[in-house]
Amino acid sequence: MNPQPKSTHQGINRRQFIAGAGTAAVGLTLLKPQLAFGDVANRKLDIGVIGCGGRGQWVVKHFAENGNFNIVGCADYFQDKVDAMGEKFGIPAARRFTSLSAYKRLLEQKLDAVIVTSPPYFHPEHAAAGLDAGKHVYCAKPIAVDVPGCHSIAASGKTATAKKLVFLVDFQTRAHPSHQEAVKRVQAGMIGDLVSVDCGYQTGLVFATVDAALRKDPKNPELRLRAWGSDRTLSGDVITEQNIHALDMAAWYLDAAPIRAYGTGGRKRDYVGNCWDHFAVILYFPKDIVVSFSSKQVGFGYDDIMCRVFGVNGTADAHYSGEIMVRARDDIYNGGKASTIYSEGVTINVKTFYDSITKGDYTNPTVAPSVRSNLTTILGRTAAY
Repeated sequence: MNPQPKSTHQGINRRQFIAGAGTAAVGLTLLKPQLAFGDVANRKLDIGVIGCGGRGQWVVKHFAENGNFNIVGCADYFQDKVDAMGEKFGIPAARRFTSLSAYKRLLEQKLDAVIVTSPPYFHPEHAAAGLDAGKHVYCAKPIAVDVPGCHSIAASGKTATAKKLVFLVDFQTRAHPSHQEAVKRVQAGMIGDLVSVDCGYQTGLVFATVDAALRKDPKNPELRLRAWGSDRTLSGDVITEQNIHALDMAAWYLDAAPIRAYGTGGRKRDYVGNCWDHFAVILYFPKDIVVSFSSKQVGFGYDDIMCRVFGVNGTADAHYSGEIMVRARDDIYNGGKASTIYSEGVTINVKTFYDSITKGDYTNPTVAPSVRSNLTTILGRTAAY
């Protein structure tokens, strides 16, 4: 187990942070899309999957239920993962590929699109490879675990548009109509000039099963890959891998990126992995707006993903799977409770993905805000470390 860095409270300038981290050299060969618009307008699309774990199987279920996709191939490092995916969705054994480079063999197949649900560390490489092979890409969040990875995804978004390919990043809140309306009203000035934001991601213990397996043989690299959720290199730590939902909402409401951050955090749970289980970060945004963020991934009794925006004339109070409301002195918006957003958001995104492909919409609007949110989590994480 790697020793944990000491918490510091030094401010970090965003420009210095990104410049110091460097950028990835991304050179993608521009190929013609494998299929023209007219070829896909009236038929089911053939799609492959990179990453066949629990999240991958759950997302693919929504593609299968959509009815407009054929699940025709899958790739993962582990044989048991591809077999589980294959048996569940009728993928022939010959189209179940394993090894770290299995995605390359999958992309050699006749596919219209690919779903990227591998551990976040691999997302930039897998997304770029999919686009390079002329496939449309549906990518899980977070899009990367570091700054070079974020720059790679940003470049891939531009490449996708230039090649007339769809590249969609799967955030559920941004796809939900009630959350969209709340943000629209705040940005239109319903609660007046913004003062501050409070956001958080509080949950109980997760990844306990894979940690129990890893502690039996902590130096086993295959077990480390299975336990990627408690490995900061593979996951980006909890602030990037999971807490991004809350920080994404804050950046969405403000339509901006933070300038600098102060942070702290640590760990209380007894895990073999090196991820922290709680963070507390202050982020400074343009127009002197301060965002106060906190998270935990340990304990019991309180779970919430929320973003509360305070203006001089009112407040927006939004919860990932709870109430969504904007209150002003002379107006109120009650968006109800987004109790099924975890599934509903993916359902909407899968439909949007299909519609964008078949209608020829290659604007790819989810990429840039996903990069911004990812960089926000990395800034906060680095300040805390």
